[in-house]
Amino acid sequence: MNEPRAPRSSARADIWNIPNALTMGRVAMIPLVLHYVTAATPRAAVIAGWLYGATAVTDLLDGYLARKQNLESVFGKFLDPLADKLLVMATLIYLTRMGRIAPWIVVVLLGRELTITALRAIASNEGVVIAASEGGKWKTALQMVGILCLVLHFRYPVVPFYPAEVDLNLCGQWLIVLSMIFSVTSAVEYTRLFAEAVEAKERRGQGS
Repeated sequence: MNEPRAPRSSARADIWNIPNALTMGRVAMIPLVLHYVTAATPRAAVIAGWLYGATAVTDLLDGYLARKQNLESVFGKFLDPLADKLLVMATLIYLTRMGRIAPWIVVVLLGRELTITALRAIASNEGVVIAASEGGKWKTALQMVGILCLVLHFRYPVVPFYPAEVDLNLCGQWLIVLSMIFSVTSAVEYTRLFAEAVEAKERRGQGS
């Protein structure tokens, strides 16, 4: 009679572990990041930048702990990319509202993310695994740094003992444009890999 309790305990342990707690903490930080972004003052921008940077650190940390402690779970695999996309999408939408990035660029970026997410879901349903491409990795890196620059927004002296200040909003816009180029090219690459993988699976099915 007590046997059904084991799966519930196992499922609870699968969800409530340190890596997943860090990921959920990252999601909980999103409203705080947006609060300081919308304050639109140099001091608030620095705080928002630190918080945004902290989410990137927890993203690396939860993945490392999950692998190190053998705590990789189905829930974690679902929540981790979801947390990343929520942070990126929410921040970009707010930055568009504040006039820091062109809306059409954000539409392209978010459209690409939704398309690739749907493609991965279809691939998973077909039993096909699409590995992350080099272009996708560059897209992610440029996008994260670009958004951080847009969050900081104002001019800051970034080189010690040098009087000139750097317009971080302009830097962020260029980085986001570069990330958009990698977004489009990597989306094309993902689509090609998906088509090839499905064709290979069909050929194997016909041969068996």
